[in-house]
Amino acid sequence: MARPSVPADLLLDGVAAILTEDHESGLTALRRALDLLAQEELPTREATMRWLLLVPVALEAFIHHAWDLHAWDTLATRAVRLARDIGALGELPPALIYAGGVHIHYGDFAEAARMIDEADAIAAATGHAPHTYASLVLAAWRGDADAAAHIVEDARAGALRRGEVSLLGAMGYIQGVLFNGLARYDEALAAAQSAIDHDGFNFRGLSLVEHIEAATRCGRHDEARASLARLLDLTRATDSGWAAGVGARSRALLAEDDEADALYRTALEEFGRGGVTVELARTHLLYGEWLRRNRRPAQAREHLRTAFDMFDGMRAAAFAERARRELTATGEHVRTRATTPSGALTPQESQIATLAAEGMTNARIGAELFISPHTVEWHLRKVYAKLGINSRRALPDALAGAPGADGRPRRERRTAADRIHAPSRAAGTPGPR
Repeated sequence: MARPSVPADLLLDGVAAILTEDHESGLTALRRALDLLAQEELPTREATMRWLLLVPVALEAFIHHAWDLHAWDTLATRAVRLARDIGALGELPPALIYAGGVHIHYGDFAEAARMIDEADAIAAATGHAPHTYASLVLAAWRGDADAAAHIVEDARAGALRRGEVSLLGAMGYIQGVLFNGLARYDEALAAAQSAIDHDGFNFRGLSLVEHIEAATRCGRHDEARASLARLLDLTRATDSGWAAGVGARSRALLAEDDEADALYRTALEEFGRGGVTVELARTHLLYGEWLRRNRRPAQAREHLRTAFDMFDGMRAAAFAERARRELTATGEHVRTRATTPSGALTPQESQIATLAAEGMTNARIGAELFISPHTVEWHLRKVYAKLGINSRRALPDALAGAPGADGRPRRERRTAADRIHAPSRAAGTPGPR
């Protein structure tokens, strides 16, 4: 009788299949491996150490080929806990780095930075090199060109010296995110193309996403279409919101009229399903930009305001500035963070919190404000943190004493009866549901 499959066997089978471009069977093997890794009993320290050494291989596969943020979170969170439990200081920094990457994609940059700092401190104390990749990804999403430039060039020089071609791919992807956020699209295009050319296995899909956006902004539509075809081929067997979201949004960048509109809405839903908050915010931005250019300023403002609030809350400065410029172009004044009192709710947070306090579900709030239920939930989490509460039940009392965005006390909140007799701002207005 053949011995049962173990996670290592399944991972090897999955990676081998993906390398030979048999994505469907490769992903099936990876899924089975995930189930085993997430639930595997580890009765001894030796078994736990073997598990910790295997998990980075699994994580790279799930991040770059299954596009599965939930699986990434499951494995990285367990890796951190197990490394702490057994005092595996050598394995804790990489586990923290992977967990920090999850929080980057959740849009929680502060928690990601905390995990990266802890990983670097442990690495320094144990005589290991710091993990610069995660710091670079965070700097790119924050739009911090000065912080990223020196580290990127040092990492690129080291990769060339050591012949680490795949690291050149990672650097190109990172610069693609950075320069797209800064609206320096020519530089983003060159960086993403370099990533595609030099990546050996992992960063090709993410780099294609950056390349498509940059190429469309530069008017290089044939190049964008070629990258789109490659991206769709890489993601066709992947049933994840992340993969479906990048596919729909990338297609929208090259589509027109009703097709583009439908694709942007699909992307918002799929990124919400996948939990990829940074890409959800980015899709609101791109959709808003498209709506403004198609002379639909009222709808554009809704999505651009959502994008600005989300990016501003994350401290993703470059993408927030892109959204601010677009909002200004629609005629809306954008309050800067410096004029908003610490702990005060933004106008959109206040609006969402008020609707939630009045008993509306996330789906109904989203329908009224033309945003997805997942975006509503994201805003509510920020509201809870600012108000020091942890549930909807506490919202009415908390809102009564909370300052508005201008720092002044709020007016008495409306009752449910008041709302019944008040006209809905959504009535008769088209928008994504």
